[in-house]
Amino acid sequence: MIGRVDLLLVLLIATTATIGAETTTLKGVNRNAYATMMYMGTPRDYEFYVATRVMLRSLTRLGVEADLVVIASLDVPLRWVQTLEQEDGAKVVRVKNLNNPYCINPNWRFKLTLNKLYAWSLVNYDRVVMLDADNLFLQKTDELFQCGQFCAVFINPCIFHTGLFVLQPSKKVFNDMIHEIEIGRENQDGADQGFIGGHFPDLLDRPMFHPPLNGTQLQGSYRLPLGYQMDASYYYLKLHWSVPCGPNSVITFPGAPWLKPWYWWSWPVLPLGIQWHEQRRLTVGYGAEMIAVLIQSIFYLGIIAVTRLARPNLSKLCYRHDDSKSAFLLRTGLKLIAIWSILAAYTVPFFVIPCTVHPLVGWSLYLLGSFSLSCITVNAFLLPMLPVLVPWVGILGVLLVMAYPWYNDGVVRAMAVFTYAFCASPALWMALVKIKCSLHVSLEREGFLPKISESTAPAGSNKLY
Repeated sequence: MIGRVDLLLVLLIATTATIGAETTTLKGVNRNAYATMMYMGTPRDYEFYVATRVMLRSLTRLGVEADLVVIASLDVPLRWVQTLEQEDGAKVVRVKNLNNPYCINPNWRFKLTLNKLYAWSLVNYDRVVMLDADNLFLQKTDELFQCGQFCAVFINPCIFHTGLFVLQPSKKVFNDMIHEIEIGRENQDGADQGFIGGHFPDLLDRPMFHPPLNGTQLQGSYRLPLGYQMDASYYYLKLHWSVPCGPNSVITFPGAPWLKPWYWWSWPVLPLGIQWHEQRRLTVGYGAEMIAVLIQSIFYLGIIAVTRLARPNLSKLCYRHDDSKSAFLLRTGLKLIAIWSILAAYTVPFFVIPCTVHPLVGWSLYLLGSFSLSCITVNAFLLPMLPVLVPWVGILGVLLVMAYPWYNDGVVRAMAVFTYAFCASPALWMALVKIKCSLHVSLEREGFLPKISESTAPAGSNKLY
């Protein structure tokens, strides 16, 4: 009898412990999620991967009370998936790319954006905030999970933006959307924004979302205040945020892809670029690019050292006049090569720098690279250093003008840049004239045309000393 009582007590304790464990597990499950998508097939896949990581880390840093989900196509590299899961704390959902019947150009960058529709298939969640990777969060936005079945921001007077929207996952809605794709329902832009806009055509007539103070979830569709999708172009006019609609929570960058904030040249051209990079510095860091930066820096410093040591002594070269047609053609060709060499010195470093480094690192490396390659041109064509470096000084100057932090507004800033360019243009013109004259003299020296000079030179020659 005592043995049976003991057995019953053991079973009761075990059952209680199991129920308590299950209760704890359920309490730890998030009912909502922030989701984004990743797919391959564009020239900027890595950049968007970095942007996705920074956004996920910034959400974690803000302490959001929701899961982080990445809807990744099957061709996303496994090492990227593992990094997103293990280092960034995201739940990765692998999906097959949805066919886009509206895509005419196979290289179109919006070709696979219909993968965003998979957000409606995340039925384990009550609400999902679907995000593009170019969102910059300024503060926590968990109140969005109180919104209804579909909510989005109108940054255009008549068309809502799909860079951030709230949805209630539903297999029925997802299947309806897939069916609309299959039958070729009209799509204004051929991408996700036109398609989703066509599925919710009456959102403009819906009321504005205001989160209930008691934390309850709303039903139906709502327009989100503009503060949840502040177009970066609003900032550039006033150089500060003054969006009156809702909390100023999220910045979006819907412009040209080569002006996205993660590129090093985005700042100081666009003042908000440094804010995005500050988020990256505090979250993901720059370890992946610093090896390439270090290698390039050593390479450029080596070029500068060699060119300074190998600088020719102009006083030991003599010049001779040669008016033959072959010499004229050769000199003309060498002049063109010299001009192209100067242009290359200022363009090549721009394209070899890792494009997602910090702007201060990127511009410093660019100036170092252009200076070192200019030294090669100066040595090769016996040019004076200062005129060749006038564009270098001009670029440094315009960067300082744009980076000046105390402009009253964007109009004053733009006028300052144009004024600087106007004042600097005469110096650039004089530098080009000086380079042209120097090339004319240098190409007649014996160091350039010794064979032609020896075959056609007159009896006398003049030393340069």
